[in-house]
Amino acid sequence: MLFDGSGGELHARLDVRARLAVAVDGQWQEVSRESPLDIVLVQALASSDKMDWVIQKAVELGAVGVVPVQAARSVLRLAGERADKKLEHWRQVVIAACEQCGRNRLPFVAPVQNLAAYLSQATAAARLILAPGGEPLSAIQPVPSSVHLLIGPEGGWSDEELAFCLRAGSRAVGLGPRVLRTETAGVAALAALQARAGDF
Repeated sequence: MLFDGSGGELHARLDVRARLAVAVDGQWQEVSRESPLDIVLVQALASSDKMDWVIQKAVELGAVGVVPVQAARSVLRLAGERADKKLEHWRQVVIAACEQCGRNRLPFVAPVQNLAAYLSQATAAARLILAPGGEPLSAIQPVPSSVHLLIGPEGGWSDEELAFCLRAGSRAVGLGPRVLRTETAGVAALAALQARAGDF
């Protein structure tokens, strides 16, 4: 099964001759496994292994993209060449996750940016920020068809960051009375939105 990341897939036969392996063209299929929801996960930087896991699961759950943001309490700090290498690594994580779950359209991973830079970008999507005391995610009626889901780092959003996000038009939502880890929160929220209005 071959795909180029832009949609559709090609069933091909692998022809192995000595040390050369060639994919012999088969039949092209215009098949889509994308969710009707357009969800971008805006994930505050977490430790490397956690970020890999979050990105992998976001792809499996149908996110169209991931925006890594540097938060005040982020354990991981990235800049310059190190940030570029990590970005390329995350894009490979996306490809591997697509291969595993059968998606043939590659979600994007944006370059690492600070929260202010992210919030300064105009978007028609509803911005939902997970925060203690936020209204239940289940109370959002109707579920917007386009969502940016903001998830804080291991130590949570600072009071200043949360206030900044709310002033910028984000809506504070919660996932029940328990405090979820950063690597759990985004995955849980993605699954909840998919169950309510997506393809679950």
